[in-house]
Amino acid sequence: MPTLATGTSNKEAPIGHFAAAMNGRRRIRGFSLIEILVVVVIVAIVTSMALLSIGLLGDDRELRTEARRLVSLVEVAQDEAMMQGREFGLELMTNSYRFVEYEPLLNQWNELLGDDTLRLRQLPEDVEFALFLEDKRILLEPEPDDFDASDENRNQTLTENYAPHVLIFSSGDMTPFELHIVRQIGDQVVVLRSDVTGAMEFVDEDT
Repeated sequence: MPTLATGTSNKEAPIGHFAAAMNGRRRIRGFSLIEILVVVVIVAIVTSMALLSIGLLGDDRELRTEARRLVSLVEVAQDEAMMQGREFGLELMTNSYRFVEYEPLLNQWNELLGDDTLRLRQLPEDVEFALFLEDKRILLEPEPDDFDASDENRNQTLTENYAPHVLIFSSGDMTPFELHIVRQIGDQVVVLRSDVTGAMEFVDEDT
């Protein structure tokens, strides 16, 4: 067989072989509409499952993040109470919470003004609190309670006027409570429990 200087043959390939190669290329390049649609549907299903899984894990992490933030803020209030001899309180609403301070000279609770750490905190829109004191569920209000009392009630005791749900004493002790942080969609719950010494822990719902 004659060859060129480059070592290749100058003989043309058979027509049948060339046609078969072209047909093979067409088969490799071409996809039917049904095949493309099947691939698109499979990719969409896999993506949806992945997003759903990530969403559920993210929701649970968000609840625990909110619970850990609350624990950290309570610990800050405990430290300040013990170091400065102050009395703090924690008021819980359905979707928010705030810390307050007891003024012994005025015999009343006041909002902590100018304290960016212990300020009013808002939960995510679909997350709510469920508070239990002495194994009894406490009805929480959507908005903070009013500190102001009418003149005729000025001489009443502190408890008869405004009082926060959880007391944080200068001794470090605290009102024992159980707090459920609940996501309305998905029924996810993180449970936080505190004892009288102020120690807090996460609790498994099944225990």
